[in-house]
Amino acid sequence: MPISSTPRLNPTPGSGAPTVNNRVALAVATTIFFMWGFLTCLNDILIPHLKAVFELNYARAMLVQFTFFGAYFLMSMPAGRLVAHLGYKKGIVAGLLIAGVGALGFWPAAELRQYEAFLGALFVLASGITVLQVAANPYVALLGPVETSSSRLTLAQALNSLGTAIAPIFGGMLILANTVKSADEIELLPLAEQAAYRAAEAQSVQGPYIGLAIALVLLALFVYLFRLPTLSENTEKVDDGHKVGYGAALRHRHLLFAVLGIFFYVGAEVSIGSFLVNYLSMPTIGGFSEKEATHYVSAYWTMAMIGRFAGSALLARYSPRHMLALFATVNVLLLGTTMASSGQVALYSVVAIGLFNSIMFPTIFALGIERLGPLTNKASSLLIMAIVGGALVPYLQGVLADHIGLQPSFILPLLCYGYIIFFGLSGARLPANTPQGG
Repeated sequence: MPISSTPRLNPTPGSGAPTVNNRVALAVATTIFFMWGFLTCLNDILIPHLKAVFELNYARAMLVQFTFFGAYFLMSMPAGRLVAHLGYKKGIVAGLLIAGVGALGFWPAAELRQYEAFLGALFVLASGITVLQVAANPYVALLGPVETSSSRLTLAQALNSLGTAIAPIFGGMLILANTVKSADEIELLPLAEQAAYRAAEAQSVQGPYIGLAIALVLLALFVYLFRLPTLSENTEKVDDGHKVGYGAALRHRHLLFAVLGIFFYVGAEVSIGSFLVNYLSMPTIGGFSEKEATHYVSAYWTMAMIGRFAGSALLARYSPRHMLALFATVNVLLLGTTMASSGQVALYSVVAIGLFNSIMFPTIFALGIERLGPLTNKASSLLIMAIVGGALVPYLQGVLADHIGLQPSFILPLLCYGYIIFFGLSGARLPANTPQGG
C-alpha cells in the first residue's frame, strides 16, 4: 500500500529562488482548463461545418466526436507514462505542444480537402488534451490539503466551463461567418461553383486553428518559464518493492468505482447535450427552430459554469461524497420530470440538469485519486480513459431513441446518474483501515 500521497512543494531545480505560492500556481493551472474547454467545445461548430463541406450523413459527421473522445481511451495510458516520466509541469507543457501540432494540422487538412485529414488532425489535438487532463487534474488536486481537493478541482473546472461557453461564439464568428448558403442552395449551383464554394468553406477553419496553434505554443512557453511548484509525492515502493501497474491501482475499490463514475457521468452529460436541440425542437416540448434551441443549449452549459463556481465554495464546507450524491439525486428527479411531462416543465427541467452536473467530474476525479500516492499517475490515466463514455453513451441513447422515441430514451442518462448516487454514498468510501495519506 502507498504510504503517503501528501505533496511536497520543492523549488524548481536550479531556479535559485523560492517557488510561487499555491494560489498563483492554481491561477496558472486554471488557464489550462479554460483552453481545453475552449478546444473541446469547438467540435460543436466543426460538426455542422464539416458535414456541409463534405456532404456527410449524420453518422459520418459524428465521427468528429467519436475521434475526439476515442483519443482519450487510446492515449490515456501513454499519456500517463509520459507524465510519470516528465512530471506534472513538463507534462502540461508537452500536452499544450501536442495540441498545438494538432491545431496546426488543420491547415494541410483544409488544403487537401480530405475529411480523414481533419479527423487525423483532430486526433492529435485530442491526444494533447488527454496529456493535459492526465497532468493538470491531479496537479490541481494535489496543490494543497487533500480535504479541499474537490473544491480546487471544481474551481478549475469552472474555468473549463467558461471556455465551453465562449468557444461557440468565437467559432460561429470565425468559422461559420461565411456560411451563407444552405445545402439545397449549394446543390443549385453549377458544379464548378459548388467545388469552389466548398473549397472556400474548408479553408475557413485555417485561420482560427492557426491562431489556436500559436496560442497553445505561447501558453506552453509561459508555463515552462513560470516557476510553478514541483509536486513530488512519496515514492516508497509498493507491493514489496515490485513495480506496480494499472491492475494494482484498480485493486483500490474507490478508484475502480470512480473510473465507472467518470464513464457514466461524461456519457450522461455529453448525451444530454447532444440531443438537446432535437429534444427542444419537438412540438410537445418547446417547438423551437434549431437556431432558437441553441440558446437553451448555451444556457445548459452556462449553468454548469455557475454551478462550478458555487460548488467550489460548497465543497470546501461540506462532504464531497454527500454533495455528489445529492446533486446526482436532483438530476435523476429532473430527468424523471422531463420524461413524464411536456411544455415548459419538460423544457426547464432538462436545461436545469446543467447546474447540477457542475461538481460531478472534478469531485469524482478527486475522490478517485484520494490517498493513492505513487499510483496517482496511473489512476489519473484510468480516469481520463473513462471519458470514452462520451463516445459510447450518446450512441446507445441514439439507438434507444430510434426504437422507443427521444423522450423515453432519457432513461439511459437517468440510470447513469443513478450509479453516481451509489458512488457518492458507498463506492467512494475508503477502507476503514486506510491511513491518512496512505
